[in-house]
Amino acid sequence: MAPALRIAFLGNDAWSVPSLRAIAASPHTVALVATRAPRPAGRGNRLTPTPVALAARELELPLAEVETVRAGPGLRTLAASRPDVLVVVAYGEILPPEVLALPRLLPVNLHFSLLPELRGAAPVQAALLLGLPETGVTTIVMEEGLDSGPILVQRSARVLPEDDAGSLGSRLAELGAEVLLETLDLIASDRAVPVPQDDRAATVAPKLGPRDRRLDWSGSARELVNRIRALAPDPGAVATFRGANLKVLRAQAIERPTRLDPGTVTEVDRGGFAVATGEGELRPIELAPAGRRRMTAAEFVRGHRPVVGERLS
Repeated sequence: MAPALRIAFLGNDAWSVPSLRAIAASPHTVALVATRAPRPAGRGNRLTPTPVALAARELELPLAEVETVRAGPGLRTLAASRPDVLVVVAYGEILPPEVLALPRLLPVNLHFSLLPELRGAAPVQAALLLGLPETGVTTIVMEEGLDSGPILVQRSARVLPEDDAGSLGSRLAELGAEVLLETLDLIASDRAVPVPQDDRAATVAPKLGPRDRRLDWSGSARELVNRIRALAPDPGAVATFRGANLKVLRAQAIERPTRLDPGTVTEVDRGGFAVATGEGELRPIELAPAGRRRMTAAEFVRGHRPVVGERLS
């Protein structure tokens, strides 16, 4: 049996938690969990710990809630944990050479794409935005470049037609936990064989910002549906209806020609409504008006009564 490893775990996101739980249930030892310090969140602006902090407390693991591990108390605490392997999952901070040099064996990152495809902060969202039929997870040896280190283990997964970023990311997080354990076992038994990435095949998945949320009705219905999927369930793609923001959280592309200008309501019925796009029509399925709960298109029609010829922007 391969020896157990001392693991220092860095993560912030809910998608980090399946990997942390998997390591905690394995023969390996979690020497430290480092995550971001609590930040104000919600309507009451209460200090809220990360999902990783909550999981670490539940699992009774050594926990450090710090603003950064790049320097100061966070770096000192991380160094004091004396890890064999540093594991990073959805941590969101570029790590300097002095941090990457801390583990006795390797610093390992779990990335939610089939590297070198979709390097960067938002690979799950980018896979949906691009309409990819397949994506996956990859463990790499971390280096200073952006997700450019050599590959340890990689596994693919289908992108389902009903997926949004929430469902796809959750599924990849579970798959990633399995791949991470496989990676750690290979490292522990000295069987890990890092394979360099082909930089010529690299693509980038930058973080999506406020401008990326806005629906451009001059695009095709298929492109708009992909954007809606990439931004759901949070923060949501946004249109303007009667001067107020309207989140579109699920939608269907209708492949039919329309003579109306993009953004124009083309039909309304008891089940919902359709909007003209640059190519085809888009039929919202779930929406959230500004300050309101998520609702079906049928509920929206009953409450807001859109009319044919009305415009969304």
